Amino acid sequence: MTTLTDIPQSQGFRLSQLIYDTRYRSITIQVIVFIAFMLVGWILVRNVTINLANLGKEIDFTFLRNPSNYDIQQTLIEYDSTSSNFRAAMVGLLNTLLVAFLGCILATLVGVTAGVLRLSKNWLVAKVMTVYVETFRNIPVVIWIIATMAVLSEALPQPSAFRGETPTASMWLWDTVAVTNRGTYIPMPVWGAGSVFVIVTFLLSLLALWSFGKWAQRRFEATGQILPTAWIKLAIFIAPTLLVYLALGAPITFDSPALKGFNFQGGIQLSNSMIALWLALSIYTGAFIAEIVRSGILAVSKGQTEAAFALGIRPSRTMNLVILPQALRVIIPPLISQFLNLTKNSSLALAVGYQDLRATLGGTTMNNTGRELECMLLMMLIYLIVSLIISSGMNVYNKSMKLKER
Repeated sequence: MTTLTDIPQSQGFRLSQLIYDTRYRSITIQVIVFIAFMLVGWILVRNVTINLANLGKEIDFTFLRNPSNYDIQQTLIEYDSTSSNFRAAMVGLLNTLLVAFLGCILATLVGVTAGVLRLSKNWLVAKVMTVYVETFRNIPVVIWIIATMAVLSEALPQPSAFRGETPTASMWLWDTVAVTNRGTYIPMPVWGAGSVFVIVTFLLSLLALWSFGKWAQRRFEATGQILPTAWIKLAIFIAPTLLVYLALGAPITFDSPALKGFNFQGGIQLSNSMIALWLALSIYTGAFIAEIVRSGILAVSKGQTEAAFALGIRPSRTMNLVILPQALRVIIPPLISQFLNLTKNSSLALAVGYQDLRATLGGTTMNNTGRELECMLLMMLIYLIVSLIISSGMNVYNKSMKLKER
């Protein structure tokens, strides 16, 4: 008969268990790899620091306070050549964010439209969308950027074409917008007394628009009744702001561009380099988004569509209420990658002379100051932060679209 004294007692923890015991082996390997990685990183950083010190170029970020000594064509904040290198970097960052923001919006609109139309039963429409997707996806984006810039520079009229008794070109939108080969000129708002109330009313209208959309969706899910939300949303979007604007005596006016001398003066100038970059990145990325949308729609069971048709739901409502909400759960994760790609591809702006973060901090500032390492480190950090913010925001939206189990 076996007794307790016959069972071998534990001999305690031994160092050999870190290698031979499966409970600790994986942790040991991870710790060793981490220590080795940190050691290699420390050696590289130490060598770089020593080599820079020998060259008299210790790592120093005080150059950001020095005057930039160069001009930037398009700025969203006040800037001149006497501004600091830090402000020049901020101007470049804002230019990058402007192109990325506008590009993500237009690329989504183009991609969703092309993805849905590629599944159209109309043979011509489907084939045209296929040609668009396959053409843009298989040519490098930098070529599209340069080609778009060439088209804008060569095809659009010169400012002199708007002059004379019989001008060969005319302005758009009641003579308020001029599209030329030197850029596009649009009216600039002039903020008068009371304009802040108009802006606050507009922001509150956007909040009311969002709240009404949520309420209408909950009402539809509870009762199945569909409200004419498009007209109601349009009224919420326009009516309150317009009433406050008229009641305050039109406090916001517009400075429209006018041809003076050899070019247009006044208004806001949108450079052709910015427009070319925006259009090329949007249409190029839209081709990838189109494939993502098409695959997401095809991932939804065909029985969902047949069931909706059997209930008498129109094809347009079937797409908006049945197919796309389910397809979004497949579409959003790869869509995040496309938004990140578009943002990072905006660094190709230097090819057409658009002064973004890469052209300012990573271009002229770096060349003028000789601070290559510092500028590269700052650029990498900024792009990393921007990408993480975009990814985090889209992931929050992705979680809100997940199926919620009861």
